[in-house]
Amino acid sequence: MGINIVFTLSGTDRVGIVDEITSSLLELGGNIETSRMARLSGEFAVLMLVSIPSDKQDELQKTETDLISRGYKVTTTLTNQAGNLAYQGWSPYRIEVHGADHEGIVHAIAHSFALKGINIENMDTGNTRAPNSGALLFTMNALVLVPPGLDVNLWQEELEIAGRNQHVDIVVTPGL
Repeated sequence: MGINIVFTLSGTDRVGIVDEITSSLLELGGNIETSRMARLSGEFAVLMLVSIPSDKQDELQKTETDLISRGYKVTTTLTNQAGNLAYQGWSPYRIEVHGADHEGIVHAIAHSFALKGINIENMDTGNTRAPNSGALLFTMNALVLVPPGLDVNLWQEELEIAGRNQHVDIVVTPGL
């Protein structure tokens, strides 16, 4: 029987980080279930759901200590298996946001979701330069789960208001 852990790591970006981390986890008999990894400026960040054999928990602590001694910031958190059932019956929606980049966009959108009890499953944000003007453009892609019984028109209308207030376009698509 295995356990699931959320494994996070950040450190100065360099070639070979993913190889080093995954090798350490593989030595424990670990399997990466889900992961997100990104270079953020000069840093590299890792977020993973990893399953490991139950009898390897002590060795996991040693692996964490070893990675920290190499200069990484590392956390491991045992997951709550019941958490997988928390959002059963909730409706998934894809959210896309585009517009000129400025402070507060992520907060405004997240606040709109929080007010209605909508859960953010995942969210990716970024920015690029507009081809002609060079202006900074913001993009967000998210998957949210909407509670059963929540009026779709009501929460989408409030999300549109948040988008207008932030001067961004929002596209909502039902389903995964």
